[in-house]
Amino acid sequence: MWVEKYRPKRIDDVVDQEEVVNSIKNIIKDPDEMPHLLFAGPAGVGKTTIALCLARELLGENWRDNTLELNASDERGINMVREKVKMFARFTSMQNIPFKIIILDEADEMTADAQTALRRVMEDYSRTTRFILICNYLSQIIEPIQSRCVIFKFKALEKDDVIKHLAKICENEGVKYDKKALEEIYEFTEGDLRHSINILQAAANLGHVNSSNVKKVIGVSDKKRVKDIISLALSGKFSEARNKLVELLRIHGISERDFLKLANEELQEINEPKLLAALAEYDYRLAIGAHPDIQLAALLAEFARIGKEIRFDTSKYNKK
Repeated sequence: MWVEKYRPKRIDDVVDQEEVVNSIKNIIKDPDEMPHLLFAGPAGVGKTTIALCLARELLGENWRDNTLELNASDERGINMVREKVKMFARFTSMQNIPFKIIILDEADEMTADAQTALRRVMEDYSRTTRFILICNYLSQIIEPIQSRCVIFKFKALEKDDVIKHLAKICENEGVKYDKKALEEIYEFTEGDLRHSINILQAAANLGHVNSSNVKKVIGVSDKKRVKDIISLALSGKFSEARNKLVELLRIHGISERDFLKLANEELQEINEPKLLAALAEYDYRLAIGAHPDIQLAALLAEFARIGKEIRFDTSKYNKK
């Protein structure tokens, strides 16, 4: 996988996050005084990469033995904190390192109860363990955790930097490419470098990285799929909308949070207050730990109800 092959191993090699990198380098000059860290920002901009680079630079050759990396969206509840995080944090390493590191990716997907339990673990084991929390949405992290971390806000990557990085990969791999195709990859991924590299590799497997092959790889975008789901729901076709939603989540791998983000973009174009209010309500329910499948199905049912109530014209919407 090119994503892992070209993942930076040193903090200095990270693409286009100079301000964050410089601040972190100052913090780790005295490792014993390093606080817990909280990285917030869009997907694919270097948050996890910098966390792994930190682990390597601070813990040395045995960094893997002394680093626990978890994706909090896989196990969102309090049991994950009790059984995995606390168990790892409670034991002191026998090696000559300043502390152990726990990296929690997508920490904003954790339930409020799980975050409260995590706060206690962070306090109890701060002598032996440092936490690096990673999230897309800082607002989804409870304030007691935010107050115990130094927060770094990652910016979206610049177009020129992403294209330059993709071009360098092509040159290293001996792959022919058109700059226009690289620009199209950037526009589709909105600067998500991880996603961009995956698309680049898939297009390269077809031969020349040109517009034609990039479009074959991209196919129907997630945004178009979300629009189709909303259209079906608003027209009263709940079962079809739900089936499409399940396909989007299970087969295409989009997260519940990303579905709501794309749905919000679509609803902004529709500009119907009742639909936006419904979306906000179900976004809140997910944030406090309600079951995602049940809540998203209920959201589609609510869209169907509102669509009937306002006599929504899906024919005009589908033409946009």
